[in-house]
Amino acid sequence: MDSLPKQFSQPVAWVAAALVVGGGAGWAGHYYVSQAGSEDSAEATGEAVEEIPSTLATALTRAAEPAQGSPAIGQFGGEDQNFIAQAVELVGPAVVRIDAERTVPSISPDAFNNPFFRRFFEEEGELPPSELPDRLEQGTGSGFILSNDGRIITNAHVVEGAKTVRVTLRDGRDFEGQVVGTDSVTDVAVIKIDAADLPSVQLGSTQDLAPGQWAIAIGNPLGLDNTVTAGIISALGRSSNQVGIPDKRVQFIQTDAAINPGNSGGPLLNDRGEVIGMNTAIRANAQGLGFAIPIETAKRIADQLFATGEVQHPFLGIQMVELSAEMVERINEEQQLNLKLDDDEPGVLIVGVLPDSPAQAAGLEIGDVIRSIEGDPVESPPDVQARVEASAIGDTLNLEIHRDGRDQTIAVKPAALPNELQ
Repeated sequence: MDSLPKQFSQPVAWVAAALVVGGGAGWAGHYYVSQAGSEDSAEATGEAVEEIPSTLATALTRAAEPAQGSPAIGQFGGEDQNFIAQAVELVGPAVVRIDAERTVPSISPDAFNNPFFRRFFEEEGELPPSELPDRLEQGTGSGFILSNDGRIITNAHVVEGAKTVRVTLRDGRDFEGQVVGTDSVTDVAVIKIDAADLPSVQLGSTQDLAPGQWAIAIGNPLGLDNTVTAGIISALGRSSNQVGIPDKRVQFIQTDAAINPGNSGGPLLNDRGEVIGMNTAIRANAQGLGFAIPIETAKRIADQLFATGEVQHPFLGIQMVELSAEMVERINEEQQLNLKLDDDEPGVLIVGVLPDSPAQAAGLEIGDVIRSIEGDPVESPPDVQARVEASAIGDTLNLEIHRDGRDQTIAVKPAALPNELQ
């Protein structure tokens, strides 16, 4: 993605968000051991008998009677299954293993420029040939079937460098899969296999998702096929910068369901067995932390990849940080500016404008504070990023900014994110 202009010092580069924007199973313990005996006793004394509601039938007298209807997924119930088992049974057949094979150089070209490397071979009498045969590198990940005609979604890093992959279903069938397209910016890829009448997942929504709700992950971690882990939703809207991968454009779901290498590309489910995200093992050092791409983002990118084989991301060409008194002080010192902003002033501070970018063409400057986009207030760089990502290339975005004590509106037309920044 973008890098800070050379005039920025390392502290600002460190702080800047490198965003090229563009219930329980409750049960009543009431039971009546001898309803008939009670009635007989009451008749003998002449007392009125109050009819006992059928819902209070005893566990003892009703133990052999089947429950009326099956328990809904997401609720404890049934004699043999809980909601996690039901969700897995519903979705598991549509979760696949993906084996990718790519070719990589046996020796990095940079190694030939290493003086120690060259000296070793010179002492042996000759240098190695300039072109050595490539070696094969294999990797395993997960994916899930979107439609019964063989459309599959996974992470881009699972199939990176591969044109074809091997797709294995839970029932043991395997197919050669064609990598239709990849998008490194969101880490989404799509695969097509030649098959019909396949099991497919049911997509859910993250709109009503909240921390504390159940989360279920299915995949092939560490090569262990069809592994199920469960936990809760730990947090929502984790920015790429917070997660430690600022070159991505995703606001992640955080979960404590175990997600390890090999889980990448598998589904994250809610308690109803609906897919709410695509798991990604992006932090090798994560301890008890898992992340997933929201299903809305993954599906939107997948649709574009299936349609055209590529994705174009809207791009403004600015770098931003959250507004704070400390950041304003640093910018003033290092850029020799004279920004005067209140500590509680809302908005997002622009700390860099890339040359020959839509932002530069529109007249945005370092020190501008973005207050809103198309009338919607923004409070953080991810807010701006999300608004730009939701726009279309060539459309006009009206940014309300604060500059030199005055508010003004600047119209910017997003362009396609350059390849060198992806």
